[in-house]
Amino acid sequence: MSGKRIGAEAVVEKGWLRAHRWLILRRISQLGILGLFLLGPLAGIWVVKGNLNYSFTLDLLPLTDPYVALQSVLTGHLPEKLGLIGLGIALVFYLLIGGRVYCSWVCPVNMVTDAAGWLRDRLGIKGSTHLSRKTRYWILGMTLLGSALTGVVLWELINPVSMLHRGLIFGLGAAWTVVLAVFLFDLFVMSRGWCGHLCPVGAFYSLLGRWSPLRVSAPARAACNDCMDCFEVCPEPQVIRPRTAFQQPGFDGVGGAG
Repeated sequence: MSGKRIGAEAVVEKGWLRAHRWLILRRISQLGILGLFLLGPLAGIWVVKGNLNYSFTLDLLPLTDPYVALQSVLTGHLPEKLGLIGLGIALVFYLLIGGRVYCSWVCPVNMVTDAAGWLRDRLGIKGSTHLSRKTRYWILGMTLLGSALTGVVLWELINPVSMLHRGLIFGLGAAWTVVLAVFLFDLFVMSRGWCGHLCPVGAFYSLLGRWSPLRVSAPARAACNDCMDCFEVCPEPQVIRPRTAFQQPGFDGVGGAG
């Protein structure tokens, strides 16, 4: 490997905008969705009511997070009619396009972990704690079992996504400590550790996406020059095989791994 920054050749060949087009589109999606949620409480323009757990858009479209809904059912509380409709819509959507699309195109915490990864690279921080990627599935199982045993939607007590949302609306507070902890963990303890190894939300959507018919292929893979930039920048490099189609479980299917 040369001393060049990862992706430098792509920027030279394609230009900055084209080389970063998927990242830009992801940020537009993430910030746009977050902005729609914030318009109501901050500006009184209620395009979307609720949050990423349950939302009601234009008083017409309900959407329910399947992971939260499953925890709710395990506590003994069945969602009401609109909640069930929203659950059905969300399940069909993510089953079709791939569950991890939520992680890379919707989840605002992805921007936090990407920022930590960017800063880690710029600071030249090396070394990383090792955790099995199966850890997130164990945490997922524990949150579901814990919800069933306690009668509480357990993950919502510490969910960084909800904490970030509330922090942006109500200002700095204890909620930000959870988001900061995720950032510092990815920065100093483990590269891409939160999304790839610990987050039960990502684990749930990864399982959901296993049945998605949508996959990203690499029709020009014969042109690969083995620069390995994709392995360096991808937060889920285990889904990539050199000179082959990206068909592995965990790949978000559209624009990168979540």
